[in-house]
Amino acid sequence: MSPREVVENWVERFNAGDADGLADLYHADAVNHQVTQAPVEGRDAIRAMFEREFAAAEMTCIVEAVHEAGDVVALEWRDPAGLRGCGFFTVRDDRIAFQRGYWDKLSFLKLHGLPIE
Repeated sequence: MSPREVVENWVERFNAGDADGLADLYHADAVNHQVTQAPVEGRDAIRAMFEREFAAAEMTCIVEAVHEAGDVVALEWRDPAGLRGCGFFTVRDDRIAFQRGYWDKLSFLKLHGLPIE
């Protein structure tokens, strides 16, 4: 798969709430760093992160744009409530090695009625 196809597959699995399927897209030692939180290291920890997040809030990723440059893919997204963000995925050997996401955590928490940490 091309890096873009890996990210498109990621969006499908994210929108299905499929934590196991998402985790399978990452290298065993991958890092997922949502800049509003501490980096999450390793496939098992990334799976657990998605399980917690899917249990806490109903999330949908609507693709605004996808930009591919070599092994890096930039994903611009929004959700149905209007929250916007972007993610950068480094893909090697058909798996995500590194992901960094930028979004407004306070707006997310308020939209989903979650406690402000």
